[in-house]
Amino acid sequence: MTATHARPEAGAGGSSAVQSGQGGQVLPGRHASGRSRAPGGRGDSGGGGVAGGRGGSGGRDLLALMLLPVPLVLAALPAAFAGGGTRRWFGGRGENQRAEAQAAKDAAAEAFYDLDSAQRDLRISIETISAVDSSSRGRKASEDFAALGRRIDEVSHAYITAVDSHDLDRDDLEPAAASRARTELTRAKDDLVRVKGELDRFAQGLGSLLGSAETQLARLAPAVERARQALLGASNALDSVRAAGLRADELAARLAALAPELTKLNQGAGKHGVAETLQRADVVLRDAEALRTEAERLPGRAAEIDRRLVSLRTRAQALTTRAGSVEPVLSELRRRFSAACWQDLQPVPEQAAVNVRQAEDKLAEAAKARDEQRWADATSRLSTVRALLNATDEAVSAAGDRLRQLNAVAKDPQQEIERTRFAVRDAQRLAMSGRHTPDPRHARPLDDSVARLERAIAGLEGRHPDYWHFLTETEAVRQTAARVVSDIREERGAGA
Repeated sequence: MTATHARPEAGAGGSSAVQSGQGGQVLPGRHASGRSRAPGGRGDSGGGGVAGGRGGSGGRDLLALMLLPVPLVLAALPAAFAGGGTRRWFGGRGENQRAEAQAAKDAAAEAFYDLDSAQRDLRISIETISAVDSSSRGRKASEDFAALGRRIDEVSHAYITAVDSHDLDRDDLEPAAASRARTELTRAKDDLVRVKGELDRFAQGLGSLLGSAETQLARLAPAVERARQALLGASNALDSVRAAGLRADELAARLAALAPELTKLNQGAGKHGVAETLQRADVVLRDAEALRTEAERLPGRAAEIDRRLVSLRTRAQALTTRAGSVEPVLSELRRRFSAACWQDLQPVPEQAAVNVRQAEDKLAEAAKARDEQRWADATSRLSTVRALLNATDEAVSAAGDRLRQLNAVAKDPQQEIERTRFAVRDAQRLAMSGRHTPDPRHARPLDDSVARLERAIAGLEGRHPDYWHFLTETEAVRQTAARVVSDIREERGAGA
């Protein structure tokens, strides 16, 4: 006999299939008359409960079940646990409504989970943008996300309310209640899906902002680490310099000044912001690298200062000797040439002696700065010494060069004249090249130069000619010719 056949059927004085198959034995949960008990455990007559039936009917029912064959026992179990007045659990329109409501509930739960996951992921992106981008676009992205969050809260609250309002597992769930639950849960699901679509579109619009922010964040950790390593390298280089016997007090002070910046780097972007931390890391890296480089060069710098001290001291001594030869040269110039040829050289001996004394004083100051390891001061003093000695060298050399030039032009001025005329003619040929008439901008200065040369040549006549004036004039003429040539070539080069 099947379980279907064993289903209890209520009837006036009728017997179940089990009863007919077992000689009138009564199943549990049913009176001998065939009437079912109410769900509350009391019979239709309002008599006793399970134990208060007809003269110990519970014991007889149990015995009847025990005496049934196994297939019949299994078939009789549904009837034993479902009274005649209880709602059936399977089949019918009510169960279809319950299933549809449950499906709507599952779909809404999945939509709720998808929206929650998307919101969590997008919140991380917004936090990334906010940490890096303080522009108006970054602020607007945060504001728009907050507005979306409020709409998400609204639809989430509606979904939770719909779920809490309907218990789809109740035995006495009415079809109408199941239908209302399905409608409300479907509406909640549609709202969740709609808002998730808005969230997805908003996330797509953050592409450029998020990419830029992620790029800066990706730079952050390496930049900070490079700055730290640069500071460590500077510290190690400074230790090596000190181990070599050099104090490097200036470098040590600069390194100590970077300590507060390192502290801020260690505090991180959470306190100071990504952009500021990146900028600070770049500054620390640059300063630390410069400090390390100077520290590594310091031993070589000290050796270079020592070498320059020796070299400049030797040069000052040599100039002192050379300055002593200026006076005999001036004496010869005064004796053989006019005053215009040597008057500007008169102060050279005295000025040379003054310059050499100043150079020697600066050398002493530089040596003292070197001993005290004031490297910048030592370098500055040595630069001053070099300038003084260069000026002295030029003045002393000028006296000897003047005498040689005057001797040469006095012996044969024609060589200087031909040299100057050749320069002017070369410029004139270039000015006429490809033209019937020269450009006035070029012809006029060349014509003036020719006249100037002729006047200089005429000045050589007389008993005591001013050879120095002649030499300065011919030099000026050659410079004018060279300037015209340069202008012509520049113009033609631009025209090509």
